[in-house]
Amino acid sequence: MALLLSCALLVTATACGGDDEPSASGSASPTGTVEQQRLAKTRFVANAGLAAGATYQWIIKPYREGKFRKGADGQKFALVKAGLAGAFAYNRLKAAVNNAKGDELLSKAVAPLTAGIESLKDLGTKLRKGEAGEADVGVFENVINSVKDAGRSAGVEVTDQVPSASQLGG
Repeated sequence: MALLLSCALLVTATACGGDDEPSASGSASPTGTVEQQRLAKTRFVANAGLAAGATYQWIIKPYREGKFRKGADGQKFALVKAGLAGAFAYNRLKAAVNNAKGDELLSKAVAPLTAGIESLKDLGTKLRKGEAGEADVGVFENVINSVKDAGRSAGVEVTDQVPSASQLGG
């Protein structure tokens, strides 16, 4: 079972990465066209929204409902989903930061959040193993709220979008 879960987490982390890297021919830059900047904001909103939705649906909500406690009904399954959601959210937040580089205002708003997003890197594994506590869940919530606030300050509203199981699983 542990091997299967580890493989699922590894596949999720690797399958979600790299698709939002700007290409040399079509990259949006702070001085790019209006269309490129609009697409940067749209992609930022989509990626940040998916990260927020996954975090709320599979980490924050189950934690508050006590599903991560020892002996809780469905604890192991909740922890596995939380681990996958943590890796997914981290990946989507990294993509959102990359997307933000295409818009000058958004880039400035998101730049200070890079360290907070990077701090989420290993929390997916910690959640999956059942080693995460309230402070760890709070870190996810704070980073998501900071990203939403940064988007709002740049003129874009990030709303939670719960990813499908296939998106979460890679």
